[in-house]
Amino acid sequence: MLTDLTWSPMAYYRGYLSLAVTPLRWLMDLPPRVMTVIDQSLSERDELLVENDTLRADLLLMARKLQRFDSMDNENGRLRNLLGVSKQLDLRVLLAELIGVSADPFSHQVVINKGLYDQVYLGQPVLDEGGIMGQVVEVGPYTSRVLLLTDAQHAIPVQVSRSGFRALLLGRGNDQELLLNHVADTADIKVGDLLLSSGLGARFPKGYPVAKVIDVIHDPGQPFAIVRCQPTAQLDTSRHLLLVFSQPSEPALSPEAEKLTPKASTPPSSAEDS
Repeated sequence: MLTDLTWSPMAYYRGYLSLAVTPLRWLMDLPPRVMTVIDQSLSERDELLVENDTLRADLLLMARKLQRFDSMDNENGRLRNLLGVSKQLDLRVLLAELIGVSADPFSHQVVINKGLYDQVYLGQPVLDEGGIMGQVVEVGPYTSRVLLLTDAQHAIPVQVSRSGFRALLLGRGNDQELLLNHVADTADIKVGDLLLSSGLGARFPKGYPVAKVIDVIHDPGQPFAIVRCQPTAQLDTSRHLLLVFSQPSEPALSPEAEKLTPKASTPPSSAEDS
């Protein structure tokens, strides 16, 4: 300050001195600036991580909802198909849902959520949108057990849609294969033929799809041909089923059901009892 008062050229040189110390000032201010930038970057990174976690959670929730929508859409399609089937049958039907599957690999049975109080009876035919699935073999108050076509103890009379040839279709214990019994080697049947329920025995509704012929084996040394068939019903995927009330008489009940309803009648005998 004394120099500024006594020596006037000092004001001129002061500008050069300020210019010379400017880099020193910038270097002194650099650490605080760097720390500020780092703090901002870390803060923004934390915010981005939180936002990413939120978006990831939202994405999972949306994916779950989309899966449910797809499942509901497929289920609605199957229910629409079942509704169309019920209109074609011209018979009273009851919609049921599959709630259990037999754990025994040698027994092809399922459990449905309809029973005595829904007027389900022994021998009642069970269908899906593809064709006949089987028949009721046990009735409880609120649930019933269904024997599927593929069970080794099941048999159903059928006829070929194309030629009218009649035969007995047997289960083999295989989910995807049935066998026509005692088919003459000269019978008019070939691969691709559709087998319909014949209605014999008055147990299953007549003219409903049962299976398609997938193989016909002619053995010159045997009197009968081996005819392998595949069920048209989706036995391993269908969840909603139709119970068909094809008998005009009072429905038959299981022994447990008879205790609850003593006036119940017994079912008529049928050629395809399994």
